[in-house]
Amino acid sequence: MGRGDGTGRVVSPEDADDTGTGILHVDMDAFYAAVAVLDDPSLAGKPIIVGALEGRGVVSSASYEARRYGVRSAMPVRQALNLCPTAVVVHPAFERFLEESEKVMKIFHDFTPIVEPLSIDEAFLDVRGARRLWGSPGQIARMVRSRVRDETGLACSVGVAATKHVAKMASTLAKPDGMLIVAEADSQDFLHRQPVRALWGIGPKAGEALASRGIRTVADVLDSPRPVLERALGHAMADRVWHLARGVDPRGVETERVEKSVGHEETFHTDISDTAVLRSELRRLSDRVGRRLRRNGWEASTISIKVRFADFTTITRSHTLPESTSVGQRIGDAALELFDAVDRIMAIRLVGVRAEKLRHASSTALGLWDDDEDWRRVEGALDGATAKFGRGAITRANLLDRARGGAGLPSHHNPGTLEVE
Repeated sequence: MGRGDGTGRVVSPEDADDTGTGILHVDMDAFYAAVAVLDDPSLAGKPIIVGALEGRGVVSSASYEARRYGVRSAMPVRQALNLCPTAVVVHPAFERFLEESEKVMKIFHDFTPIVEPLSIDEAFLDVRGARRLWGSPGQIARMVRSRVRDETGLACSVGVAATKHVAKMASTLAKPDGMLIVAEADSQDFLHRQPVRALWGIGPKAGEALASRGIRTVADVLDSPRPVLERALGHAMADRVWHLARGVDPRGVETERVEKSVGHEETFHTDISDTAVLRSELRRLSDRVGRRLRRNGWEASTISIKVRFADFTTITRSHTLPESTSVGQRIGDAALELFDAVDRIMAIRLVGVRAEKLRHASSTALGLWDDDEDWRRVEGALDGATAKFGRGAITRANLLDRARGGAGLPSHHNPGTLEVE
C-alpha cells in the first residue's frame, strides 16, 4: 500500500485494461501545500507545512517533501519543525483553497453530472454514462488529470474501478500525480494483496483488533470465519468488512447528500481554567455552528462538545435534542449543559462544538408552538447583517470582552469542518 509520503507508488501503463470500470476517485495531491506553491512558485520542491506557527498551531497539510520527514496532518507545527527544520511554514488561506476547489469541481462536472464531493479536494465521478461523449473510463481519467493540470496548475491522482471502494484504494496507491486502473475482473486479486488497514473504515483500533487475531491482509479477512471478525469488530463493521474484502460495494455515486456533521473548535495559546471564559467560547462556537447550518439549509438533532485538557486527555459528550434545530441559542444551551457536567480536572487547551445527525431544514415540520421563534428572528437578522457587513460586525455583548486583563483571548483558530462519509 502506498504511504502518505508518496513511497510505494503504483500506477497503470498507458494500455491498462479498464473493462467493467466506471467509477473514478479523484484526489488532489497535497492540496493546501500545492495551492501555496501556486501563489508562491519559489516554494516548489521545498518541504512545506501549512499551519499556524504561533502558539499551538497544528499541521493542516504538508508537501510530500515534508511528509518524507514524518510530518503529518494534525501534528503540532512545532513538532513538525523538529522533524523537518528546513520546512517553510505557510499560514492556511482557506478562501484560496475554496477558490481552487471550485475550479477543480467544475472540471469534474464538465465530464459527468454524477459527481460526489467527499471534501474540498476529492470526489467520486460516475462516468459510465459518458462513454459515448468522452471514451472509456481510463481515457476519461486521463483527460480529467490533464485538464486539472492545464487549467489549475495542480496535480491529482485518480483511481479507476468498478466500485467506489476499490477506486478510492487505487487512487491512494497512485499518489502522488498518478493513475491506477483496476479492471472489474482484477478486483479480487487487487484486494487480496492489500493490508487490512486499506479497507474503508478500518482505523487504528480496528486494525489492532484484527492484527491481534493474525488478520493483517485482506486475504486474511477472506480466510477468517465471520464470528472471528464479529468478535474483533462488532456485528455491523464485521459485516461491512466481510463484503468489502470480497469486492461487494453496492453504493452508488451520490450527487446530493447532507454532511453528517458541522463543527468548530478552538485551541488556546495558553491553557484556560476560567469557567466564564470557557463558557463564553462555547457560546461563540455554537453561534458559528448555527450560522453554518442555516447557510446550508440544515438542522441538527444531536449536539456534541469536545474538551481537551492540558495533558492532551480529550473527551467528548453529546446530547440528542427533542427537536432538530439550527438556532445558535439552542445549540449553545445544549453545549453549555454538557460542559457544566464535565469534571474539569485541570486547565483546558481546546474546546469544540459539533452539530450531528443533520437533515434538510425543509424536512422538519415545526410544531404547533415554536419555542425558538424569537431567537429565529434575532439570528435571521444577524445573518443578514453578516452577509452585508461581514462576520463579527454584530455579535453578543458578552463576547465583546472575552479577555483576561484586557487582552483578547489567546487562541489559535481551528477552521470549521464539514465531515462526510
